[in-house]
Amino acid sequence: MASGDLALVLHAHLPYVHSSEPGSLEEDWYFQALLECYLPLLEVLESAAADPRQRPRLSMGLSPTLLSLLSNVELSRRFVPWLQLRQKLLREAPRGFEEAAADLAQQLQAALKAWQRCEGNLLPRFQALQQSGVLDLLTCAATHGYLPLLRDCPEAVRAQLLTAVREHERLIGVRPQGIWLPECAYYEGLDRLLVACGLRYAILDAHGLLHGQPRPRYGVYAPICSPGGMAFFARDSEATLPVWSARDGYPGDAQYREFHRDLGWDLPKEELEEAGIGCPRPLGLKLHRVTGQQSSLEAKKAYNPAAATSAVRRDAQHYLQGRAKQLQELSGSMQRRPLLVAPFDAELFGHWWYEGPQFLAELFRQAPSEGVDLATLRDTLSRGDALQLCQPSPSSWGQGGYHTYWLNDSNAWVIPEWNRASRAMVERVSRGVGSERDRDLLNQAGRELLLAQSSDWSFILRAGTTTELAKERIHRHLDRFWTLLDAINRQEAPPSSWLEEVQHEDGLFPRINAADWARMPAAIPSSPSDT
Repeated sequence: MASGDLALVLHAHLPYVHSSEPGSLEEDWYFQALLECYLPLLEVLESAAADPRQRPRLSMGLSPTLLSLLSNVELSRRFVPWLQLRQKLLREAPRGFEEAAADLAQQLQAALKAWQRCEGNLLPRFQALQQSGVLDLLTCAATHGYLPLLRDCPEAVRAQLLTAVREHERLIGVRPQGIWLPECAYYEGLDRLLVACGLRYAILDAHGLLHGQPRPRYGVYAPICSPGGMAFFARDSEATLPVWSARDGYPGDAQYREFHRDLGWDLPKEELEEAGIGCPRPLGLKLHRVTGQQSSLEAKKAYNPAAATSAVRRDAQHYLQGRAKQLQELSGSMQRRPLLVAPFDAELFGHWWYEGPQFLAELFRQAPSEGVDLATLRDTLSRGDALQLCQPSPSSWGQGGYHTYWLNDSNAWVIPEWNRASRAMVERVSRGVGSERDRDLLNQAGRELLLAQSSDWSFILRAGTTTELAKERIHRHLDRFWTLLDAINRQEAPPSSWLEEVQHEDGLFPRINAADWARMPAAIPSSPSDT
């Protein structure tokens, strides 16, 4: 019998990138994630679940914005032409890359068949895996809002949470019990809001527990219970780093596929324009391998699928042997079954690290023979073991461990804008509206406010990548919010063509309820000093 459990946790999220115009960069983000990550992950999980020799278990957060994209019929119709265009462009692969191109062509064709087989609807497949006990599906904040930076208006945090719970139940069919907090970010008192919204467990970075009061007896190797009644798990760095780090971990192996070299950068601009692609950009057509840590992009060699597959088997065995040793050592000093929690962005598996889904498949296949039991977070809590009472510490899994990546010179300007809009929303909701039309406008204003609060835009501003896109999105949603609120206050309907466009582009969360922003009683504490 294994000495403890390994809980693999993936967080699947994309910002709401629905555009009325096909072929946008944001749409590429979604379709590449479908091709490289979500479809392969489902195939791996379903295949492992069908094998009686395996016992796959995985906790997985599906953000509400991603669920909205997965359920969007218009986007689903565009995916097949997107795949077919890449099949056509792949024929332009240079000489010497035949094996890599054949492997990628096979992936594109497999994705096309899988998509057509389920008629472009992945949600029933996620539901079936949860019902069979393979998956434990978690929610996230509605638009991945960075909750510690929204806390000045607690109604804004509550609206993020309630909208998320409602959307998860609508699309998955059951209310979520667990939540992946955006960026694993926590502040004092958030546990009470989480519990009030019907949530029961979440994940923090290691110092969220290790700096807690009192320090947990078992560190990060067992969940704790907060004073507000929320269970918290913590990331174990030893179980995470080998997979997470491109420099020191498995993804940096010379045989694995290179992420940064893409046919979209190499094809002539004229050829891209003929295909309807306005400028060079990543297309998800990657034919090179890492080759070496110090290799320039120009020096990258052709990808060898067989060599990569051999490396995956080796690395999966190495990872499991490390976890078995770790659990064996822990079991000798703990009075309960130790748990290793290994959380990752889902997009690491397949998008950033092409072989990631194969690696997971090998973990599921090899785990029984390597003596490692896999468990979901819900499985762990359902055993009924007593949890130590502990106040978690403010923390995040971002750079520096706290909030500076989302609060710095590049993006701090947006926080007063969020707060001003949130307070205006609370004031307007608390005053009430007098007609069904105004209620609908207020609900749409809530959608725009939630979309403006997405932490993705703050992240992009700090990272310095597509900053103009991020600024445009923030300003667009805030401008729409204020226009809608002004229309209610003035009792003047906005132009019908404008409203139709807004409702079409930002028509997510059909069960949104503006009452989620109703003023909260002051008695709810926001920090330990209030208790």
